[in-house]
Formats: sequence, C-alpha cells, structure tokens
Amino acid sequence: MNRENKRKQYEKGYYKTHACNDSFTCKVCGRLVIPAGAGSEHRNHCPNCLQSLHVDIESGDRESDCGGIMEPIAVWVRKNGEWAIIHRCRRCGQLSSNRIAADDNPMKLMSIAMKPVALPPFPVERIEEMTNLMAGDGSLN
Repeated sequence: MNRENKRKQYEKGYYKTHACNDSFTCKVCGRLVIPAGAGSEHRNHCPNCLQSLHVDIESGDRESDCGGIMEPIAVWVRKNGEWAIIHRCRRCGQLSSNRIAADDNPMKLMSIAMKPVALPPFPVERIEEMTNLMAGDGSLN
C-alpha cells in the first residue's frame, strides 16, 4: 500500500496513536522489513541499512510530499540513555531523530557512532600542536 492510499484511508494523525503493522521493502537495500522484532509499534527505518523514507513532517503524520531517502548520519543518546538515529533527507535536507529499534544492525549503529572519531575534521597528527596553541600564548612559532 503506498503513501497516497494510506493518506486517503486513514484520518490525519492516525499513525501518531495507532501501531503501523505494515511490512515494506526497503528502497535502499531491498530487504523485506517486518514490524516484529522492532521493540516498538512504530517501525520507521530498515533494521539492516538504517535508511528510511521522508514521509512525515511531524512524527507519525504522513504529511510530507518529499518522499526522499532519509540517510542515517549520526546517533545520539537521549536523557534516559536510549539511543536515537539522526536522519537527513537526501532530497530536501530535513533532519529527524528516530529511536533505534531492538533489531537494528549493531555494527551499522557503531560505525555511524564512530565516524567522527575515525574521520576527524582536523589532522590527528596535529592534536599536540593545536593543544599547545590553545593553552599557550597563541603564537604560531
């Protein structure tokens, strides 16, 4: 069932209060995604590649007309210790946060979490030099 049919079939905000028990095929990796095993009644991304589709403006509203691929770009830890994935739409750039699911690929989650450490925005070899500059008198000599 595609988004347009869902939008016509259910009233606005239906998925905010009702479980989404539909299986779907991931548009990126092609795997069948089933709701069982997610640990939640609201499956919103592929547990294999962690990609999603831009279908919501606000969580569960299915009001977005973009339909772009939501790429996982980061993870963060909420106040309660729960991990969440930051997705960015490849088409429009919209950012969203989605809690991880119980069956998400742990290696993919860790690779996203470690990316800033593995690919820092500065040369690692210069950490000592930059530290001295920050704590020193500011001279470049």
